[in-house]
Amino acid sequence: MNKRGIVTIILSVILSLQICGLVTKADSNDSTNTANTSIVTSGNMRGVWVATTANLDYPTKATTDAAALKKEADTILDNIKAMNCNAVFFQVRQASDSLYKSNIFPWSNVLTGSQGTAPSDNFDPLEYWIEGAHKRGMELHAWVNPLRATKSNNASLAGLANTNPAKQHPEYCVKYSDGNYYYNPALPEVRQLIVNGVDEIIRNYDVDGIHFDDYFYPGQKFDDEDSYAKYGNGMNRADWRRENVNKMVQAVHDDIKNYDSSIAFGISPTSVWANKTSNALGSDTKAYESYNAIYADSRKWALENWVDYIAPQVYTEIGNSAADYKTVVDWWSDTLKASKTKLYIGLADYKCSGVSSTSPWYNGKAIKDSMEYNRSVSKVEGEIHFRYKFLLANDVNSVIKTAYANSYSAPALDTVTKVQLTTQAPTTQAPTTVVTTTEATTEATTKAVTTQTTTQTTTQEVETQTESTTFNINSIVNKSRVKIIVYVDGKKVEFDQEPVVINGRTMVPMRAIFEAFGATVSWNNSTQQVVAIKDATELSFIIGEKTMLVNRTNLLKIDVAPVIRNGRTLVPLRVISDALGYNVVWNDPNRVVSITTI
Repeated sequence: MNKRGIVTIILSVILSLQICGLVTKADSNDSTNTANTSIVTSGNMRGVWVATTANLDYPTKATTDAAALKKEADTILDNIKAMNCNAVFFQVRQASDSLYKSNIFPWSNVLTGSQGTAPSDNFDPLEYWIEGAHKRGMELHAWVNPLRATKSNNASLAGLANTNPAKQHPEYCVKYSDGNYYYNPALPEVRQLIVNGVDEIIRNYDVDGIHFDDYFYPGQKFDDEDSYAKYGNGMNRADWRRENVNKMVQAVHDDIKNYDSSIAFGISPTSVWANKTSNALGSDTKAYESYNAIYADSRKWALENWVDYIAPQVYTEIGNSAADYKTVVDWWSDTLKASKTKLYIGLADYKCSGVSSTSPWYNGKAIKDSMEYNRSVSKVEGEIHFRYKFLLANDVNSVIKTAYANSYSAPALDTVTKVQLTTQAPTTQAPTTVVTTTEATTEATTKAVTTQTTTQTTTQEVETQTESTTFNINSIVNKSRVKIIVYVDGKKVEFDQEPVVINGRTMVPMRAIFEAFGATVSWNNSTQQVVAIKDATELSFIIGEKTMLVNRTNLLKIDVAPVIRNGRTLVPLRVISDALGYNVVWNDPNRVVSITTI
């Protein structure tokens, strides 16, 4: 197909989406609205977990050498692509550390050998992995272990980097019988830390998803007496613990979706939610129960649509006496029939290693059988394989490669796997001429299209594959990831925490913006109250409440409550500007707010 034909097809997709009503005018008050199609891979998920804990998969040897780290990443990504897989679940936070540039967590010791030490040449592993996955036509999901603070034998907080939040706030952590420290999800500060950590990733990196592992409470003998006394409110201890985890999961979901609804959020719990013998809603199994053992109510997360997908780790074979594979998969499928949550199955490829010829896992047979069964269950939309190293064995590799080649005629990313529609208010700008440029590649490529008319501007990102050509039609960016710039009376306001958009409202650090206005501001930590005074006007907010008190007498409702992000209080910009009588202009294409106070 020639270039003109391909461009025509892409533009036709845009027009069709417009006709179907997927494109709407934005709220002109603050920012753009976003509508999205498929969040995750079109067709079936064919994912691979790449573990960084203890240098299991990457890097196999800790080093600061950027060239070595890049080379090993390329090899892994090439191998995953060769198996006809379409998604990589890259472990970026194996404990309270990171394999990306973070202002919250220190560099991981598994990366460079010393926690807090960065790789050479300003190398950022997550950024490199994202770029590498995308150019090979695969998604990249950032895999996070949210509550695990340490991962070593007989861990010590003293041995952590000084910038590690677990070391800075030992009161956040509880040492468990396995010798490791875990963040206590009962604490609001901990749940906010987890949200902030996720928020940092999605704002700074073009990830396709955020993925949580099955580490929640480490077990029943968790020393949370003090927090239970403070926050338990008479609840049953087990129910209270589950509710703490629920609050964390819901908060993470809301943060992701408020920022960019196209980013997937998924969790891979242990396979059995609960056995029928302990809970009538459970499965006909006799296995470890996440509901009771680690207080993970994965069933609720899926039914409440707090996750885009659930990937239970069904690490047993068909016919297993304690947790038969078919029984577990059928239970999840039946449970999620009325849910929008997608169902992927986590497979235990590692069990195929070093087994005897009498084992059901020998030569990858159990994996082959499981994948074949998944195709017969309509709710199951693919698998995630644990883990990369064990997929290199010839037998397992062949099973996966063959199954995916035979089951799917489409490429790893189908013609339109992720279309993000971002709209803005009508403009008077003249139509833009479409210009194309080409760039030869040998891998799957990304095409982006921008069309502008006198009435509406639409940005579309279309991920697809061609033989060898990349089309860059104008210059496209995901506007939701462009920094918001604020000017007050022509002077740019500098923020140490970037403004964000929540539910269509621009939220800015309150101290910086009030100081830019020439106002005085005070903070009451015990009441979570902000008070700002400018001339004869006094404004008062309380964190989490959708009200603003003006001059102590006039109580106004606001549609987005102030929040705390990365230690900074964010307040709705337009609300406070209007209350002070200032003029606010929003420039959508450039994401610039201009405020005039005089």
